[in-house]
Amino acid sequence: MKNNMNKKIIFGAATSSYQIEGSIYADDACSSNWHEYASIPGKVKDESNGAITCDSYHHFREDIKLLKDLGFNAYRFSVSWSRIISSANGKVNKKGISFYDKLVDTLLKNNITPYLTIFHWDLPIWLSALGGWSNRDTAYMFRDYAAVLFNTLSDRVRNWITLNEPWSISFLGYWDGQHAPGIKGDFAQVLSTSHHQLLGHGLALEAFHSLTSNEEGMIGISLNPMIAYPLDSNNKADMEAAVRAWDIYSAIYLDPLYKGRYPTTVMDLFERFQPKIIKADDLKTINIKQDFLGINYYSPIIVKKDSSFLGFAHVNSHSMIKKYNCLGWPVYSAGLHDLVTRIIKEFSVSQIFITENGYPLHENSLNGSMIEDDERIEYLKEHIGVIFQMIEDGFPVKGYFVWTLVDNFEWAEGYKTKFGIVSIDFKTQKRTPKKSAIWFKNFLQN
Repeated sequence: MKNNMNKKIIFGAATSSYQIEGSIYADDACSSNWHEYASIPGKVKDESNGAITCDSYHHFREDIKLLKDLGFNAYRFSVSWSRIISSANGKVNKKGISFYDKLVDTLLKNNITPYLTIFHWDLPIWLSALGGWSNRDTAYMFRDYAAVLFNTLSDRVRNWITLNEPWSISFLGYWDGQHAPGIKGDFAQVLSTSHHQLLGHGLALEAFHSLTSNEEGMIGISLNPMIAYPLDSNNKADMEAAVRAWDIYSAIYLDPLYKGRYPTTVMDLFERFQPKIIKADDLKTINIKQDFLGINYYSPIIVKKDSSFLGFAHVNSHSMIKKYNCLGWPVYSAGLHDLVTRIIKEFSVSQIFITENGYPLHENSLNGSMIEDDERIEYLKEHIGVIFQMIEDGFPVKGYFVWTLVDNFEWAEGYKTKFGIVSIDFKTQKRTPKKSAIWFKNFLQN
């Protein structure tokens, strides 16, 4: 690291409500779409769900102590909508608010800055029954839910993220069918849920600016834009496939947010599948200036030309990829640099936070002993090295959040696949730092 590098970068860990909290019905909360989905046989690989998981609802103080002991100065967490608005009557559940009051206060007492994600995939079950994000009304209900959080927590929470990975909600939920609600091949709903999430984001920004007077407050969104490489860079068709993959997976969110329009490729798909869904002034609302962009990065994608209406297909191998993780994702740290470079060049992004980055392993802890996760350490070293290089090059990267603090319910993967730098015995709830956690602690100290 050179002497002139901006050393004020935030280092934190990220989690999400359904993956760690457990106690899903505690204090008058309702169930969520993800709990109902995970309870359907065959939807989660190990037939598990998030009913107990890390039980951070009761162990959050231990988790915050871990953050402090490891030297992190920020914590990105999400709020469970099901705890705040637990029925269709819209009444605020004060017991649910109380939990996050205590969480925020405990973070601040330990000099850890909260970064609050308003929505990380778990819809209240009553809202899911109304169509979830495929229903335009959900965007307005999201605004109202966000307003409750602004009114009760913005005196202490300065950093807000509206949505986490709208791509995953839409494409994994309605196209691949891997995530709730598990619908496969419905591109009309991919488009409707994408558009309504963006609309909800814009409406939440309007509420934030009208309800909060805190000049230090920041609000943005976390996306997982995908840098797409052609299988054959000398093949014109494959090059075109990479352009379409960028438009359909990444520009579908970035262009409306930063340019106030959808890319032509995506507009053609709207005309084909959802010709009347975009209403007057929607894009103006979506295009409201946000303070930062959160980027979740794990891997690039490799694509080739195909004859489908999407115009591309995924490929699982490429000469430049030397390693794949246990989920079959390419390991390629240069992809993070390429991705951020493209975003900086194409969009007026004033600040970037890497809001998720981490490495999955199929690990088994033995009697609470430390897990030697050297593969994860190597991955983190490489990607944090890219972060430092980008800062040195003048890119406005302001923070990095490792995914994730503790092993948890990893959605459709259940408990087999683990991203945590701290292992958990889910029977006793004992937390044991892994070798990667100790590496992180030493790195942050030095």
